[in-house]
Amino acid sequence: MQDKAAMWDKYVLFIDGEAIVIDKPAGLAVHPGSRTRESLEDYLKHFRFGFRREPLPVHRLDRDTSGCLLLARNPKAHKRFQRAFEEKKVTKSYVAVLDGVPEAVEGRVDLPLGKVSSAEEGWRMVHDPQGRPSISHWRVAEVREGRAVVVFTPETGRTHQLRVHAAEGIGISISGDPVYGAGKGPMLLHALSIRVEREGKPPVEATAPLPPTFVSAGFGDVRL
Repeated sequence: MQDKAAMWDKYVLFIDGEAIVIDKPAGLAVHPGSRTRESLEDYLKHFRFGFRREPLPVHRLDRDTSGCLLLARNPKAHKRFQRAFEEKKVTKSYVAVLDGVPEAVEGRVDLPLGKVSSAEEGWRMVHDPQGRPSISHWRVAEVREGRAVVVFTPETGRTHQLRVHAAEGIGISISGDPVYGAGKGPMLLHALSIRVEREGKPPVEATAPLPPTFVSAGFGDVRL
């Protein structure tokens, strides 16, 4: 990537002395892994903006999910933000395009999740009554050409939560999902907004514009 600092600067959605929210592009993992050639950690130095420390991600988004990602600018802020997530003082919304149209216009998915793995298919999350509690609210924002644009508001933040809740809870997978859907084209899942309450300070709040993948698929101007 050329001129990395300039490239990342334009993805900053919010910044103050303890927090940065960036618009993470699809295709970039937050953390490195055995199959990950590069990750956001390779570029955190460009988000110091005068600070000595590199900021640290407070949560994660899937590699193929774009949108709002919260970074903490110091260790104390990181602990406070993690506590805010644990205490449910963080509100997030996501937008997704489904490979079909649900019968209902809105709903609530309460589907505990557990992790399974096999040598043939690798790992994935599945509905598991003994798994971790997992709750998402959803509503249909628009329908185009047989596909629904859905806004999700999750109560919990489990791995692959919205992807499984769409496929197994609503019964229609997210367009482009390579694990829980047909996997045709890019996965159309975007972290639209985040709001983190803070004591004695205004909340950390940001909204990320719909990404190029939504525009290319004909959903760049949907009303949410």
